Amino acid sequence: MRLLIIEDNQDLAISLLEYFSEHDHVVDTAGDGLTGLHLAVVNEYDAIILDIMLPGMDGLKLCRKLREQAGKTTPILILTARDTLDDKIIGLDAGADDYMVKPFALREVEARLRSIVRRTQPQGVLPVLTVGDLIFDTTTFLVTRADQRIELPPIPLKLLELLMRRSPKVVTKSEMEAAIWGDDPPDSDVLKTHLHVLRNAIDKPYTRDLLHTVRGIGYRLVADSAPLS
Repeated sequence: MRLLIIEDNQDLAISLLEYFSEHDHVVDTAGDGLTGLHLAVVNEYDAIILDIMLPGMDGLKLCRKLREQAGKTTPILILTARDTLDDKIIGLDAGADDYMVKPFALREVEARLRSIVRRTQPQGVLPVLTVGDLIFDTTTFLVTRADQRIELPPIPLKLLELLMRRSPKVVTKSEMEAAIWGDDPPDSDVLKTHLHVLRNAIDKPYTRDLLHTVRGIGYRLVADSAPLS
């Protein structure tokens, strides 16, 4: 999963970051409400871990802004020391999908996140993508080809997901740039660099290429000679 942790307790934030990173999740962190709100709005996450007592903006206000103003439906799990029934109701009414009280077991936090991601995932969005012998589990961010694990940085990983979801169709360069950088794409060579990293990881060690350049248009990921579309 791609996670955002918004927690001002540095020790707890580090503990969460280390646990989820070691379990193959991609994690961003924020130590205050304003930074957390900015990251949650400009990036796409599978889920957000949110504390209530935060500097700058409390977690309840942050949650309401995400739902009511930014229109974000990203699943939110509140982790807090507030443990009364009224506190839980207020948190859920603010737009959170689940609520856990500190202290907690990290394994349970991970299980709760998987559960709310499954519940909120749109129908028809496949969690496990397959093109030939290339497999990408988007819930764990595990990528394998021919049963060999492949490690990818965040941007090539996002490009891979886009290409696999669209396979065997062509994905244009402008579509890739919009998916990664929105309305502010960098120089064209930056995209080429990330695609080069992706190609080296998923194709170079193998005898058959999956990533194909469609000259003047874009790229597509395909395991056979399917016609262009």
